[in-house]
Amino acid sequence: MALLLKEAPKFARINCFRLLKRPKEFLGGNRRWELVSSRSFQDGHKRDRDVGEWKKNFHSVSRFPRFLYSTSVRSVLDAQDIFETRHIGSGKEADIQAMLQALKLNTVDELIDETVPAKIRSKTSLGIGPAMTESEALKYIKNLAEKNELYQNHIGMGYYGTLVPTVIQRNILENPAWYTQYTPYQAEVSQGRLESLLNYQTMVADLTGLPIAGASLLDEATAAAEAMAMCYSLSKHKKKKFLVSDACHPQTIAVLKTRAEGFGVEIVVGDVHSFDWKQAQGNVCGILLQYPTTYGIIENYDRVISEAHESGAKVIMSCDLLSLTMLKPPGELNADFAVGSTQRFGVPMGYGGPHAAFFATKDEYKRLMPGRIIGVSKDSQGKPAFRMALQTREQHIRRDKATSNICTAQALLANMSAMYGIYHGPDGLKKIASRIHDLARVFQKAVQDMGYETSAPESFFDTVRVTCPHSKEAFESLLKRLQDSKINVRVLKNEQSLCVSFDETHTRTELSSLIQCFAEKNSVQVDCQKILESLPVPSAIQVRTSPFMTHPIFHSYRSEHELLRYMHRLQSKDVSLVHSMIPLGSCTMKLNATSEMIPISWPEFALAHPFAPTQQMKGYLQMFEELSEALVKITKLNKVSLQPNSGAQGEYTGLMAIREYHKSRNQGHRNVCIIPVSAHGTNPASAAMCGMRVVVVGCDDKGNINVKELEEKAEQYKDQLAALMVTYPSTHGVFEDGILDVIEIIHSRGGQVYMDGANMNAQVGICSPGDIGADVCHLNLHKTFCIPHGGGGPGMGPIAVASHLAPFLPSHPVIPPINVDPKHSLGAVAAAPYGSSSILPISYMYIKMMGDEGLTKATKIAILNANYMAQRLSSGYSILYRGKHGRVAHEFIIDLRPLKAVSGVTEADVAKRLQDYGFHSPTMSFPVAGTLMVEPTESESKAELDRFCDALLMIREEIRDIENGKMDKENNPLKNAPHTADVVSSDNWSRPYSRQLAAYPAEWSRAFKFWPSVSRIDDAYGDKNLVCTCPPMESYMEAEQRVA
Repeated sequence: MALLLKEAPKFARINCFRLLKRPKEFLGGNRRWELVSSRSFQDGHKRDRDVGEWKKNFHSVSRFPRFLYSTSVRSVLDAQDIFETRHIGSGKEADIQAMLQALKLNTVDELIDETVPAKIRSKTSLGIGPAMTESEALKYIKNLAEKNELYQNHIGMGYYGTLVPTVIQRNILENPAWYTQYTPYQAEVSQGRLESLLNYQTMVADLTGLPIAGASLLDEATAAAEAMAMCYSLSKHKKKKFLVSDACHPQTIAVLKTRAEGFGVEIVVGDVHSFDWKQAQGNVCGILLQYPTTYGIIENYDRVISEAHESGAKVIMSCDLLSLTMLKPPGELNADFAVGSTQRFGVPMGYGGPHAAFFATKDEYKRLMPGRIIGVSKDSQGKPAFRMALQTREQHIRRDKATSNICTAQALLANMSAMYGIYHGPDGLKKIASRIHDLARVFQKAVQDMGYETSAPESFFDTVRVTCPHSKEAFESLLKRLQDSKINVRVLKNEQSLCVSFDETHTRTELSSLIQCFAEKNSVQVDCQKILESLPVPSAIQVRTSPFMTHPIFHSYRSEHELLRYMHRLQSKDVSLVHSMIPLGSCTMKLNATSEMIPISWPEFALAHPFAPTQQMKGYLQMFEELSEALVKITKLNKVSLQPNSGAQGEYTGLMAIREYHKSRNQGHRNVCIIPVSAHGTNPASAAMCGMRVVVVGCDDKGNINVKELEEKAEQYKDQLAALMVTYPSTHGVFEDGILDVIEIIHSRGGQVYMDGANMNAQVGICSPGDIGADVCHLNLHKTFCIPHGGGGPGMGPIAVASHLAPFLPSHPVIPPINVDPKHSLGAVAAAPYGSSSILPISYMYIKMMGDEGLTKATKIAILNANYMAQRLSSGYSILYRGKHGRVAHEFIIDLRPLKAVSGVTEADVAKRLQDYGFHSPTMSFPVAGTLMVEPTESESKAELDRFCDALLMIREEIRDIENGKMDKENNPLKNAPHTADVVSSDNWSRPYSRQLAAYPAEWSRAFKFWPSVSRIDDAYGDKNLVCTCPPMESYMEAEQRVA
C-alpha cells in the first residue's frame, strides 16, 4: 500500500519507511492523506508522459519494498506472509509488463476491456473483504476446527473410524506428487497411479467375488444409484420398478429415490423377504440388498436372490468391504453387482468424505459400467503397460445416450485404500475384521446380561442393535449417560432402540466405558476379557472359505520401508504439478497451496462422523456458512448447496432443481434441454439423467453459439422448454458477445438457464453468472477454488441458485443441511449432507487468503497468461477461435488439422512428444477433434509459460522438417514418442534421428529429465485383450527380456 497526499494538481506518495522515521514532517498540518493500493496508484498515472514531472512529484517505484505492491498489506507493521504473491506465479510487475508489451497493451485492464464484453462486467467488488495472510488464515481456521467436538463414535451407517497408516497419510494424502496429478488420460506419464488403481480394482474384485471392478465412484449411495440405472438400462427401459430393502442405509434410499425420479422408475421400499414377485409380474428391473443391514444383521439372502433372478430382476448388494473378509462374498451368492465404500480401508471419515466407492460386476456387464476401468495393455516395445480401458464406453462420452454422467471419481482415496490393503495384506485385514467383530460380540454379551434385548448372538459383524425393555424414562436415562460420557451411538427414531457400531480405532478402555453407560448403577464392573473367553471360537459368522488377495502385490510390502519405496517408485512414474505446468484446457490445474491443504489432516476435520449431532460440529457449520456466503457473493446468486460431490453431480443437481421448479408451477411437461454442440459430454448425460430431452444447437464459424438457430429451436420448443445449458466463457475459450441475447431468448420462452461453472476461473471478480442472468451455476471447487485433482478425484461441485430455485436445493434424511426447505427439496444427491466436507477447507482457505482484490487479480492474470501464450504460439500454430477484438479468454485452442494434412502429424503425436520435453499434454480433441486446448491458469510463472511455448515451437520445427522431407513421415521423433530410457539406452538404435534429439530435445531436459516409464501404448490391443486385475509377475519379467 502507499500513502497518497491529495493535493492538486498531483498526488504525492511517500515510502512508508520514511514516514516512520519522520512522521511530523509528513503528517503535520492540514493535509489530507489516503491509504490506497500502490499498484492502483501506479496504473492511474500510467499515461503520464512527463518524465520530469513524474520524478519531481514521486519517489521511484523501485525504492518500495516488494510487499508494498500486494493488495493485502495495510501497513509496514503487518505480517509479510502474503498469499496472493505466492499463488499468482506471473504477478511480478516486470513479467506483467513484458506480457503486455507482447500484446501491444499498456495495462491489464485494457486487455480485460478487449476480452470481456462491457455489458456483463461487474459494477461492484466481490464484497468478500480483505485477504488474510497465510498465518492469519491458518490461525482462523484452527479456531474453527477447535469448535468441533470429537466424541467416542459408534454411529456406523456406512462410516467408521479407521487407523490411517501414517506412511500412507504422509506419502499419498499429503504428498503433492500424488494429489496434484490429473486423470490418467496420458497413460505413458501416469503408470504409477494406474498401477495403484489396478491394485484397487484387484482388491475389490477379490473381496466381492466378482470378476471386474471399476477404479472408484463418488460414494456408496451414488454407486447404488449407478447400479440401479444399469439395471434399468439392461431391461431396455421396460421394467419400471426397483425394489429396495428397508434395511438399507437411509441415505442410500434417499439418493435412489432422487435418481429414480429422472428415469421415471418407481422405488419400492420394503421387506424383501416378504415381497410378492408374482404380483410384480416381471416389472421389477432390480433389487438392492444391504449386506450386513443398516442395523448390523447378516441376512440370509439366498431365497431372495433366487426369486429375483427367476423374475428377471438383477441383484445389487451394497456391502461392507471389510466384512467380506469373513462373510460369503456377493459373487458366491450370485449377485450381479456389488457396491459400497472403501472408506474404512485407511481413509478418514472427514464428516462425510471424500471416500472411494467401489463398483464390481459380472464380466458381461462391463461395457455399461459407470466411471473408469483400468486395464493392462502393452507398449510399442511389447512391454506391459496400464491404461484406462474401454474409454469409448465411459458413460459421459455417450452424451444423451448415457445412463451415468460420472467423469471425476475418487482416485486419490482409492489409491489410499489400495495401499492400506497392500500394507495389511489379506491376513492383516482378517485380523482387523476379527478384532472388530470380537469387540461387538463382547459388547452384545455384556449388555444382554444386563437385561437389554439385543441382536441375536453371531447374527452381526460389527453393529449391535439394542432395545431398552424398560420404561421410556430408563431409555432417556441411558441416552443421558452416553451423552455425559461423550459417546455417540445411533438412536433409532420412534423406538426405544439404538445401534452400536465398532471399528478398528476402538480400544479396550473405550469398550469398558461404553458398557459402563448401559449399567444402571455405575458401580457395575465388567471384565471384557472374561466375556471374550466365554464366547465360542471361531465365531459362527466366519463362513467365507474362498481365498482373496492372493496376488504377490498384497504380500510384498508389509514393512514401512518396503511400502515407502513402492509408493515412491510409483510416484516417480507420473507427471504432476511438482514437475511442470499441466496446461489442460477446461481443467484449471492451478496451485494447490500447502496452507490450503494442511487443515484437511487435522483430527477435528478428518475424524468427524457425518451424522454426529450438529451441536458437536459448530466449526464445520460455521465454515459451511462462510464458504456458502462467499460463493453467493462470487456468483451473485441467492443460495448455495454444498452437497454435490463432483462437477457432474453439480450439473445433475442444478437441472433437478430446475425440474422441480417447473413442477411446482404445474409445468412439469417442460422437459427439453438445449445444449450447444461444443458442450462437455457430462452436460447431455446429466440432462438425460434428469429425464430431459436433449436438443442440440450448433456454433457459427467463430465458435459462438449460433444465435439464429438457438432462437428457432427455442421458439419451436417454447411450450416444452425446460433449460439451456451454457458454459461461459465458452468451451472454445471465448467470451461470447451475445450471451445476454442468448439468455433472453431462453427466459422469454419460459426456460431456465443453467451455467456450467467449468470456466469460472475467467469470471471471478470480473463478471458473474448472476449478473449475466443465469438461474443456476455449479462451481468446480477442484478447478477455480484450488481443490487438487488427485489423479482423477476428489472433486466438489456445489451449486448456486437464484432465489426462485432456492426452495428446491438438496436435503438429507439424517442431517438436514443448512438453509434447506424440506417441503420442496428435490431430495438427496449424495450420501453425506455436505458432500466431501473434509476438502472444503481447501477452497475456504483459498478465498480467505486471496480476498476481494486477490481473487479478481487472479482472474485477470489467468486471462493475461492465456493471451500471452496464444500470441507467442500463433507464430507456429493456428489459434482456432478468438473474441471480437482478437483476444481469447483464460484458455485457447490450437488447431493441428492443417498440419496433419501436410505432415501426417496428429494431435496425439504432439501430445506424446511433449512428454519427451517434460510436459503433460494440453486437453486433446476437446471440444474440437484434431486440436489441443491450453489453459495456463494464473499460478504459473512467466518462465514456465515461456518454457512450454518453447517446447511447442520446437515441436513445430520438427513438424516442419517432416513437411520439408528432412524427416521421414512415419519414423520420426513425433511418431515414436515418447522415448523411454530403455529405448534410448538400448544397444540397438536404428532410427534416422539421434538419441540426443529423442531424449534431450531441449536444454532444460538435460538439467532435469522426466523419463516416461513406457513407450506409446497400444490402445486397441488393451481393449481387445481386456485385463482389469493385476497381471502375473512373470509378464513383467518376459517383457524386460524382450526389451533387453
